[in-house]
Amino acid sequence: MFLDKAVGSPGVRPGALVLVALFLVGGCGKTERRATGGPAGHVRLAITTSTEASGLLSYVLPPFEKQENIKVDVIAVGTGKALRLGENGDVDVVLVHAREGEDKFVRAGLGINRRDLMHNDFVIVGPTGDPAGVKGLREIGPAMRRIAGTGFASRGDESGTHVRERKLWAAAGITPKGQWYLRTGQGMGETLLIADERQAYCLTDRATYLALRDKLDLAILCEGDPLLINKYGVIAVNPARHPHVNYAGAMKLVAYLTSEEGQQRIARFTIAGKQAFFPDAVPQADRDAGGSRTRR
Repeated sequence: MFLDKAVGSPGVRPGALVLVALFLVGGCGKTERRATGGPAGHVRLAITTSTEASGLLSYVLPPFEKQENIKVDVIAVGTGKALRLGENGDVDVVLVHAREGEDKFVRAGLGINRRDLMHNDFVIVGPTGDPAGVKGLREIGPAMRRIAGTGFASRGDESGTHVRERKLWAAAGITPKGQWYLRTGQGMGETLLIADERQAYCLTDRATYLALRDKLDLAILCEGDPLLINKYGVIAVNPARHPHVNYAGAMKLVAYLTSEEGQQRIARFTIAGKQAFFPDAVPQADRDAGGSRTRR
């Protein structure tokens, strides 16, 4: 039976709670630290749970950490919480996927030097029996209208995925509520596992689904609508607002992720033999010349 309430708290990368505790409590033990902020030689990166669940960072970050002798401390949360961590100065960089929220963050003077980073897409997954009959639909509106009332697992956590889901329901003219609509309050991976257990439909980024596919009895049923494109941006926390942040390290990380090397590694990352993310950053020389890059 579906319940219209949250069933937990957002998932985080192992050790993330410890990191958050270190940020909130004065330094204990013998860890070398700056006067305020994170440990010296570290950059604190808040990312979406979907990015973490895909395994992308484990592939992309090691060369940067080796080259710069900087450890990236990753905190995986929803986009809304990642931006709040940046707002509070609890991280140095945010990597998120909700453009309206990102622009608001920058306009408020909380973040600077936002760069397009990459994109993939969202898909609707659901039971292989497809009781709503959405398999093969390329328009998301009709799919959402058919799914309404049959069982849907929502992250319900103000993440970028949840923000997009709300827009899709609104565009379909539906206010989701009732026993068929489950708000998990969890990250993307956990929500997919709950959807699998309940045999419910779910909106997910493709990369997280592919990473967990072998654990799920769920299939991709609706894909391809332009409304499902999922773009990511990376933003440094503004040192004018929070002087303690590691701005120099943050910008080294932003520069690496948007460099030709970083973008190539993003493009080479695959899950089950399929490219999971598509680079969007424009090299500095091209930006100076007014160039652009679009891939999918």
